[in-house]
Amino acid sequence: MSKTIEEILAPKPELRPRIYAYTIDDKAHAGRLKVGQTTRDVKQRVAEQLKTANIKNYKIVLDEVAEREDGTTFTDHEVRAALVRKGFANPELEWMRCTLKDLKTVLAELRTGQKFSGTHAETFALRREQSEAVKKTFDYYNSIWAENKKAAPRFLWNAKMRFGKTFTAYQLAKKLKASRVLVMTFKPAVADAWQTDLESHVDFDGWQFLMRGSDDDPTKIPAATPLVYFGSLQDLLGRDKATGNIKPKNKWIHKVKWDLVVFDEYHFGAWRDSSKELVEDEEERIAREEIEAAKEQKNVADKVKEKIADLQQRLENESEFLPITTKAYLYLSGTPFKSLATGEFIEEQIFNWTYTDEQRAKEEFEKKNPGRWNPYGALPQMRLLTYQMPDELVAIASAGEFNEFDLNEFFEASGTGTKAQFKHKSDVQKWLDIIRGGYIPKSVEHLKTGTRPPFPYSDVRLLPYLQHSFWFLPDVAACHAMANLLAEKHNVFWRDYDVIVAAGAAAGIGLDALPPVRQAIGSGFETKTITLSCGKLTTGVTVPQWSSILMLRNLKSPETYFQSAFRVQSPWSIKNPNGDDPNAEEILKPVCFVFDFAPTRALRQLSEYGIGLSPGEPNPENAVKELVSFLPVLAYDGANMTQIDAGGILDIAMAGTSATLLARKWESALLVNVDNDTLRRILDNAEAMAAVERIEGWRALGDNIIETIINKSEKIKALKNKAKKKDLSAKEMKQLTEEEKEFKSKRKLVQEKLIKFATRIPAFMYLTDFRENTLQDVITKLEPDLFLTVTGLTVNDFHLLVRLKVFNTEQMNQAVFAFRRYEDASLRYTGIESHEGLSHFGLYDTVVERN
Repeated sequence: MSKTIEEILAPKPELRPRIYAYTIDDKAHAGRLKVGQTTRDVKQRVAEQLKTANIKNYKIVLDEVAEREDGTTFTDHEVRAALVRKGFANPELEWMRCTLKDLKTVLAELRTGQKFSGTHAETFALRREQSEAVKKTFDYYNSIWAENKKAAPRFLWNAKMRFGKTFTAYQLAKKLKASRVLVMTFKPAVADAWQTDLESHVDFDGWQFLMRGSDDDPTKIPAATPLVYFGSLQDLLGRDKATGNIKPKNKWIHKVKWDLVVFDEYHFGAWRDSSKELVEDEEERIAREEIEAAKEQKNVADKVKEKIADLQQRLENESEFLPITTKAYLYLSGTPFKSLATGEFIEEQIFNWTYTDEQRAKEEFEKKNPGRWNPYGALPQMRLLTYQMPDELVAIASAGEFNEFDLNEFFEASGTGTKAQFKHKSDVQKWLDIIRGGYIPKSVEHLKTGTRPPFPYSDVRLLPYLQHSFWFLPDVAACHAMANLLAEKHNVFWRDYDVIVAAGAAAGIGLDALPPVRQAIGSGFETKTITLSCGKLTTGVTVPQWSSILMLRNLKSPETYFQSAFRVQSPWSIKNPNGDDPNAEEILKPVCFVFDFAPTRALRQLSEYGIGLSPGEPNPENAVKELVSFLPVLAYDGANMTQIDAGGILDIAMAGTSATLLARKWESALLVNVDNDTLRRILDNAEAMAAVERIEGWRALGDNIIETIINKSEKIKALKNKAKKKDLSAKEMKQLTEEEKEFKSKRKLVQEKLIKFATRIPAFMYLTDFRENTLQDVITKLEPDLFLTVTGLTVNDFHLLVRLKVFNTEQMNQAVFAFRRYEDASLRYTGIESHEGLSHFGLYDTVVERN
């Protein structure tokens, strides 16, 4: 009998064997997993199994393909047999007495053909960007070793949190065949992530993780066993207070030949901003917090400053700062702006994965793979909302030439615990009323205009994201004062919120401050919390339920600002929300919010952050534009809430520029680099030496000034090394002090001469009529003779010094940008256009649109 065409061309069955497991929530099945297999839809298969017995209290916890790496398949019988061999009971038929982790470990063993110790159940692979980081770093190390086998190359991962730096760093170590890895951090709170990733993934079975307090002795671990030792920089590189020598318990670290040393939470130069926390032991830090809160015991604070100054001096020479032998260094940071701007790492030494990269990847994946699970999907997009405070509040707490709202002054407090109180208590109360939409004068204005701006605790669209918030205050006293004010009887609105003070000695050291927060939040669905902090829990911790942060203090650097802001960008989602699909995910926090009440400062931080994220982008407006495409900004000016574009952000950020401030920009030490590496580059280049000698006043510094500075640096290093061994005589101690003093003095003189040259550039800009071209073009093509006359250097001289990183082009661009805008704005009120028809500004090496 002949077959029909439909029968002959029958479709191929789309069958694929899957292993599944589910639990039943009752006493009889407690601690058990039902392990089965099917080629059908798992949800449908399980529902059919349990329909007869009318069982509905089940949850599917696993649904995976039953395939090995070579393409062959395995059955549920093999899975259960493997579990039995590991000692797990098989009380009846397909039921096993084991955990989901145990089951995943067995599946990993069946897939790979390996036997794992513990519960190494994770089998996920590197994402595309993680693989790129490993490859670029591995290739760079090998290129350096090809030139010099004894070199210890350095590489920087500029990767924001959620990149997966711990897992990726371990994969790099594995690719390097490293058997000894040292992880040092400036924030010990990140220890948990480093341990979990090593002990849960199949790729690191057999590796050992140790840290301070571990039972095992790291010196007794067999050489064949890969070892990861984790510690804080303060502890591992700290000195014994009595002797000044390396702490005895850490001497073994200095004797080991490490294969890879990893610096986590690394911010080159940023330790000068936050070095109190980096240098001090926890006990000293708590003491300092209490001192600041009480505003007393100045002599202790002075000792802390001395200790910081000592570290900064040691940082000048990396070999002294890092007295450890290793084959390679890896630096991990989400905000390494200073190291990027100063040229500490060159382009070949850097892998970038920024907030914009992450959000772009999320958007592109959604477009290319509609309906599929997005690996970036749970990473919320940030929104920045800024609020101009009423004049009456600004008047009592303003600072600077332009009377900007001073958050530190506004929230100034004194006292500790229940006795803490705000200096401007009634005004802070008004602020609390404003943010919940209950401030009467403003309410009348809003009725007249018919608009109601979205204040944080009054807008129904924002309230869900303020169920669990983080309030970042100036100091310990302010945190206690805020808790006391929120608890007062008349503040009925705030009674719904559980207020946690994560500040001061009582809050605990490091990670000890976290449990009270997690306990108060619980699952996060029924509770409401406000966490008050002045620094604790701003790095290295994950609290998924935090969805917004209120910036209530002045922060000088974008590093600190955004590192704190990113605390609220942690994903919050529910895996397997309906209990019938372990691969499903419900995202609870698609966006998160930063609320700031000092708009100019906030937007200045944002513009600096955007520029810092793109060191290779010469156009500041383009850099900021890319950032705000994924980080929308809304600003309330006292009447309306409007969205601001990149140009508007830069305008507001520059709004505080005066002639005085503009002059300071061109007198800033940031415009020039005079570290030893830069000075050596000048010294090694005859043309560069000739160029600097043509700078006005340089010859007055004396012959061989650069060589003298470098030699003195080496001499100081040698004397300090001798001092550590207690071998210095009284005469040598005096010599060391004098050498240090002279070294600092001479380097400052060099810096001043280079800055003096930089101050001639605005004079040149003022004299030239060209505006639409870049300053670099004006110098090189249009008016090179004028440049020589004004500055004393030829075009070639200047270009050479820029290439050697003597001048910081990123800082120059910002200074030029401010000059152009200020010059134009200073004449606009008269109706005069300084350069009629002008559509673009020229910066140092780029052009930006005027409007």
